[in-house]
Amino acid sequence: MNRILIVEDESALRADLLDYMRLNGFQVSGAGGAAEMWTALDDADRPDVVILDVSLPDGNGFDLAGDLRAKINCGIIMLTAHGDSESRVRGFDSGADIYLVKHTSLREILAAVQSLIRRLSGASSEGNSTAEWVLDNVSWKLLPPDGDAVKLTATERIFLEALVSNSGAPCARDDLSRLLSNRQTQFDNRHLDAVVSRLRRKIQDQTGVESPIKSVYGVGYSFSAACKMDS
Repeated sequence: MNRILIVEDESALRADLLDYMRLNGFQVSGAGGAAEMWTALDDADRPDVVILDVSLPDGNGFDLAGDLRAKINCGIIMLTAHGDSESRVRGFDSGADIYLVKHTSLREILAAVQSLIRRLSGASSEGNSTAEWVLDNVSWKLLPPDGDAVKLTATERIFLEALVSNSGAPCARDDLSRLLSNRQTQFDNRHLDAVVSRLRRKIQDQTGVESPIKSVYGVGYSFSAACKMDS
């Protein structure tokens, strides 16, 4: 049974999350602040995922995420009222795997937890595999560990460079759309999803390998495989 620690000072929200995650088969514990979180983490049965609020009475969630990432091998989901792009970027830079705002429904939070656990389990099962993709920024090609190279458009190259540079952490939709926009073309979520759909199909068709571009529910996209950039 996967274990979840919910670090949230709003008692009503914490109780709702505890009950909902238990109903869906998780072993769950709660903490109302940073001190309680560290006490809970002293337990031998450490969590697989920590759901972490940013504004705690005795700690800053951004700082705590960095400490967690350095000390404990677990997934981190930030759940906060700060939904602006700058806070999202700061959250991912601090070590969060997924960043959600507090008006997100319990079903969406559950889906994010399940998606993160699947991703972490997949990374663990790959073990010490050294196979990796290569993003060639000189020739604008994506090369799989085995198979034919994929020739990229300028938009596809910029999109993949953003994902690969983020070291497996998800890139927010708004940030990607802003990155791909120019004076002639304004990207919104529909345009972004169309680019991703075409690129996934191109990778599958030309390499015979499943595309490593993954959707991260409520956030954006990530590159799930090991990849290096040649420039």
